[in-house]
Amino acid sequence: MYNIKQQTKNAIVVVALALGLFSCGKTEEKDAKYYESIKVEGQQVAELTAPPFVPKPVGDRAAKKLIVNMEIKEQEGEMVDGVKYTYWTFGGSVPGSFIRTRVGDEVEFHLKNHPDNKMPHNIDLHAVTGPGGGATSSLVAPGHEKVFNFKTLLPGLYVYHCATAPVGMHIANGMYGLILVEPEGGLPPVDKEYYIMQGDFYTKGAYGEQGHQAFDMDKAIKETPDYVVFNGKVGALTGEKALTAKKGETVRIFMGNGGPNLVSSFHAIGEIFDKVHIEGGELINKNVQTTLIPAGGAVIVELKVEVPGTFILVDHSIFRAFNKGALGMLKVEGEDNKKVYSGTIQEGIYLPEGGTVQNMPKVAGKEKPTVAKTVAQQVNSGRELYGRTCFACHQQEGQGVPNAFPPLAKSDYLNANPDRAIGAVLRGLSGEVTVNGKKFNNVMTSQNLTDEEVADVLTYVYNSWGNNKTVVTPARVKAIRATPAPKAKESH
Repeated sequence: MYNIKQQTKNAIVVVALALGLFSCGKTEEKDAKYYESIKVEGQQVAELTAPPFVPKPVGDRAAKKLIVNMEIKEQEGEMVDGVKYTYWTFGGSVPGSFIRTRVGDEVEFHLKNHPDNKMPHNIDLHAVTGPGGGATSSLVAPGHEKVFNFKTLLPGLYVYHCATAPVGMHIANGMYGLILVEPEGGLPPVDKEYYIMQGDFYTKGAYGEQGHQAFDMDKAIKETPDYVVFNGKVGALTGEKALTAKKGETVRIFMGNGGPNLVSSFHAIGEIFDKVHIEGGELINKNVQTTLIPAGGAVIVELKVEVPGTFILVDHSIFRAFNKGALGMLKVEGEDNKKVYSGTIQEGIYLPEGGTVQNMPKVAGKEKPTVAKTVAQQVNSGRELYGRTCFACHQQEGQGVPNAFPPLAKSDYLNANPDRAIGAVLRGLSGEVTVNGKKFNNVMTSQNLTDEEVADVLTYVYNSWGNNKTVVTPARVKAIRATPAPKAKESH
């Protein structure tokens, strides 16, 4: 009896599995045929937007013939203050213009190569079912236009990029973007939507080296980028260019990775992604801290912002964020919510390793000879250095972190004694200090910076945020470096 019952159960399981597999296969086949057979109703010209903005949602509109007009431009831009780079772009921005469609649209794509450009280009859209994703039909010389058509068959968020040889070089120069294919009825509405793409850039000069920098093929092949950035440059999403929202709003970010080489570990410091459309597809994961985005891939993330503040968006391969540029901001306005986040409720001193000042590792070698700079040049250089070395503790506008790191803005401590400030950067600082009437007791590590770098970053600080416009020279830094370090009580 047991064997008969067991055999019956096994047979039922086998039949169920077979029906399930057959059913899935039928559904997939039906879906493909269904989307292909959708009739279009009228036509319209696609709205294209530059990052971080996106076109208005598709909603429940019918499928249409959608005309996309995309112009390729080779143009000089700024990678970071004082560093110029010639970007190759779709639509004049990096990443290229955001394209928003719905499943079943018939897209008529016009790709135009500006006559002032030097290179032929094409476009490979990962949303296209066809040879080269459109690349084989769109190779276009400067001063010419190519037109091709495709049907959007499957909903999702897809990368597009140039696929002209050498493909990696075209992508590395900024030729990538996103195309969204919304499902029937559109995506659920949210309060804010934004467009970000990460990319790695390879320059002849090192990070921050001034002047126009050319693409470095050798670094690209070795996969050793000088810059890893959001939206084409360092600081594209910081300060006044930060993304914004209000407490209680749901923010949707269409996040892509142009590569050409590195995988992105996308993370919002102080927030959790409520929903993640994995790799831009239909599968949704929930309550995600960090999501992987392959080179040439994308995700859609959604987060409801519950408390006000500035939330830092990063590639959590963290040196890329604080040393190569993969960092943005989401600034949220609104009333505090103490139930969700209290802020500091107690403060104390804890130094299990003793009160000694830590040192950044030193690198052997000769210091580069300094070059005379104007104050404006020092400020530009110092701004970039500040973003790499001081930003995390002292914040974007020098406001510091309450009860932890003192403000640099309108700082009586800094303005009273520039030599003391130089010494703090060179040797670090520990113990209690009073800044603008408030006491701070923390540890600042000494920074492994050259005399010129110390001079530039301090000149930037002194010429920002209401400080006294002191100009610090490399010679002055060198002189302080040569003097004996003061005793702890003398440095405060």
